[in-house]
Amino acid sequence: MFRIFTAFAVGTVALVLVVMPAVAQLQSRDTRTPIRLSYAPIVKTVAPAVVNVYGARVEQVRNAFFDDPIFRRFFGDQAGQPRREEVARSLGSGVIVDRAGLIITNNHVIEGMTEVKVSLADRREFDVEIVLRDPRTDLAVLRLKDAPKDLASIEIGDSERLEVGDLVLAVGNPFGVGQTVTSGIVSALARTRVGVSDYQFFVQTDAAINPGNSGGALVDIDGKLIGINTAIYSRSGGSVGIGFAIPVTMVKIVIDSARGGHAVVRRPWFGARLQVVTAEIAEGLGLAKPAGAIVTGLSKDGPAIKAGLKVSDVILAIDGFAIDDPDSFGFRFATRPVGGKAVLDVMRKSERVKISLPLEAAPETVARDIYKALQRGPFAGATFANLSPALAEEVRLEPDQTGVVISEVEPGSAAAGVGLLVGDIIRSLNNQEITSTSQLPQILSARVRAWRITIERSGQTLTTVIGG
Repeated sequence: MFRIFTAFAVGTVALVLVVMPAVAQLQSRDTRTPIRLSYAPIVKTVAPAVVNVYGARVEQVRNAFFDDPIFRRFFGDQAGQPRREEVARSLGSGVIVDRAGLIITNNHVIEGMTEVKVSLADRREFDVEIVLRDPRTDLAVLRLKDAPKDLASIEIGDSERLEVGDLVLAVGNPFGVGQTVTSGIVSALARTRVGVSDYQFFVQTDAAINPGNSGGALVDIDGKLIGINTAIYSRSGGSVGIGFAIPVTMVKIVIDSARGGHAVVRRPWFGARLQVVTAEIAEGLGLAKPAGAIVTGLSKDGPAIKAGLKVSDVILAIDGFAIDDPDSFGFRFATRPVGGKAVLDVMRKSERVKISLPLEAAPETVARDIYKALQRGPFAGATFANLSPALAEEVRLEPDQTGVVISEVEPGSAAAGVGLLVGDIIRSLNNQEITSTSQLPQILSARVRAWRITIERSGQTLTTVIGG
């Protein structure tokens, strides 16, 4: 059975060129001039802007032998203390997007890493700082420390102008063999159901993409960045000619947020729930084909309800871009800039109407009052915050949710070890209802033998008991 793989790899930097001669009779779409017989001029421009990204994290690992109940019966709880250190590593690729040293890569390449470095195409290595991480798009922005003056960068292209059949090159570090260039075509556009990020709208290519290409560049025949390679469709983890890249339309939103000094990506808030339009629904509504996204719910005081959207409305287009399903709407809406308005084409009771929707950021109606558990115990390493529509948007919850949510969990921490996840809403601790982070310092400082914890996760309420 086929699976989606995000890619990691190990390696040093070398240059391998894969040159595919083109038939002389072929012509480029824009200039109508013969296509080059070599990609070498493009590669010479692009390759210096693609880097190897690698990170490391030291983990304290306890030998499973010490968890044996018979062993602990004789030697006590102290038997669980001996630990060994292991180094977790993550490697992939990145793209320099300006000469000041800003780099775009995949979030999964650096996720959980405490030390991140990059290696340029000429083998120079630099420490970097993580400027912004955006798990929702699986993108992250890094900045070189002490960036050299001769730093190369790549020109940003336009993924909206792509067509199936366009020639593309993928540049990255597959399998750690060194920087590699592969060629192919755009084999599909607007791919959804890939499952590697919240915004499902990928460029599909048959240019060979393998583990380690994650975060690397997908460029057009003019050497402009049109996507960030992020996943492959494969049985074995190796390339079978189906790779996926995040369109540069989305990438630019993340880069602009980092340049603006934001710690998180600012996106407009929609405030409505959508559903796929099935063939049956399309027939019932008199639509020519099953396309669009039907409104199934509206958030109180959200932009959608303020704009006049109603349950059962079918969104067919946004700012002139046709909408096939909720995923395509989510992508198009997320790439609209905060401020101003978007125009929706809506089918309502067999009539087509236009609705002007304000592009507003989700409000911070309640102060987050972040509390990070540092003391020993099962919650150490978890960060708690008060929920608001803005935070709900960040941790992928419905905007109407209230209470205290886990906004971050340190990898390898006690909280991670007991299975706590980002997005868990803490409903009660030892039968005491939790409504604000202000309650946590006193409650979590108590010395107890066990904790009875009730959380809400993915719409389900779960109660469990964990040791103190």
